[in-house]
Amino acid sequence: MSKVKFISAQDAAVMIPDGACVGTCGFLLTCTAEEILQEIEKRFLQTGKPQALSLMWAAGIGEGGTAKGLNHLSYAGLLKKTVGGHYGLIKKMIPLITENQIEAYNFPQGVISQMFREMAAKKPGVLTHVGLGTFVDPEFGGGKLNNQATEDIVTKMNLDGTDYLFYKSQQIDIAILRGTESDENGNISFRREALTLEALAVAMAAKNNGGKVFVQVEKKVKNGTIDPKNVIIPGILVDFVVIVADEKNHMQTAAIQFNEELISNRAVLEQPARDFPLDERKIIARRAALEIENTDHVLNFGIGLPEGVADILKEEGITEYFTASVEPGLIGGVALGGLNFGSALAPEAIIDEPYQFDFYDGGGIDVTFLGMAQCDCEGNLNASKFGSRIAGCGGFIDISQNAKKSIFCGTFTAGGLKTNVNEGKLQIANEGREKKFVQCVEHLTFNGTYERLKNKRILIITERAVFELKATGLTLIEIAPGIDLEKDVLAHMSFKPVIAENLKIMDSIIFYDKPMGLINNY
Repeated sequence: MSKVKFISAQDAAVMIPDGACVGTCGFLLTCTAEEILQEIEKRFLQTGKPQALSLMWAAGIGEGGTAKGLNHLSYAGLLKKTVGGHYGLIKKMIPLITENQIEAYNFPQGVISQMFREMAAKKPGVLTHVGLGTFVDPEFGGGKLNNQATEDIVTKMNLDGTDYLFYKSQQIDIAILRGTESDENGNISFRREALTLEALAVAMAAKNNGGKVFVQVEKKVKNGTIDPKNVIIPGILVDFVVIVADEKNHMQTAAIQFNEELISNRAVLEQPARDFPLDERKIIARRAALEIENTDHVLNFGIGLPEGVADILKEEGITEYFTASVEPGLIGGVALGGLNFGSALAPEAIIDEPYQFDFYDGGGIDVTFLGMAQCDCEGNLNASKFGSRIAGCGGFIDISQNAKKSIFCGTFTAGGLKTNVNEGKLQIANEGREKKFVQCVEHLTFNGTYERLKNKRILIITERAVFELKATGLTLIEIAPGIDLEKDVLAHMSFKPVIAENLKIMDSIIFYDKPMGLINNY
């Protein structure tokens, strides 16, 4: 007989003890147990309980400027320690970190998802090459985000002459998760969820540690009505099921209540191309798209500017020649952006996030397109921390270190940059206030010295200049037509890069407001 209990979110909040280590998952608001998190916040504000929680998660759980997701738990006193993959969406947590009110650690998203899986089996941790040479390497900080973080969770080891990082398992007391429906025995389906993430691993990690598992669902169904293959979290792992009271606390994504096309491969893929004017963002995306040389490539697109590369493939009519993938577990379909990032229309497969990162770690991505915020003279990149602004690395490290080709996309300067294109030539109408090519990056998210030894193509693409990370250093290989090398490029860098002897002009087809004709290559 099942021992699972069906309770309210308010009841669940009361059952979170002081000092507990809480494991949860979500991607923005996809698969986020929003109602349970809301009630924990309400209880804390009313009673001061629970206190001194440790919190562990992999992907960013929140919605940008709103107070949703893990923002509900971002209070001094409520939190003691955080181990997270991405912090950028959890705005209320950042002051707690910068003011040293909590212990805060940032590790690669894929590694954390795999840590949950290892914790489920009571293994000591994750041994991996992911993170070597970056800020999570003990030589460069060990993933510690502030002075309050003193524990060495990650250590460096050498096996048979090869360096690895060992990420030590944590002990999870409470799992807060979400599915679509529960049967009377607590078997949980994810039938209407856009992802499955690492929910099964988190549930196992808590249960095998003697902890409790709470799952928020839309409804309760009779035993036998869920196909066994559709049970993502078996009832033997579930202690408490919360049937959501307000459907707005159970949105499929941060933007959509529910769309069948996110979970069905029968969706219509002919989506209209979005209005994409020929500005600096489109120029970068167009140049980046030229780096896809073969059909059958598996691609990965980061959030933000790199999403534009997918728009270019659509505009050029060549999307069908490639397979897109997104780190939370999506393969195929049309990857979405903005508040729907992490979801796709008509995906071919949705797999658990730890397995997606297994694929990535082994070199499964042919080409990745990621953002670029700061670059220095060694080809090091920062995409994780800027003064008091903490984004976290997310999947950036896992992906950038293991893709066969890494393309980093970003404007040349930041803060007010405006450009014009006239007769195939680029003009800088207003220069950005902030340099992005600096003498030394603030945070080491990508180690150029380490990565350039891997004999793979690494490009940094801006609207006016293209750089390649070569054995001899960061090398300027192309500039845009209409751009003056000294005035528009070198004058806005804090260092002088290597300049290729055969410095080229970027392909002119990029700078005309019409399709580039890439369909003719296939």
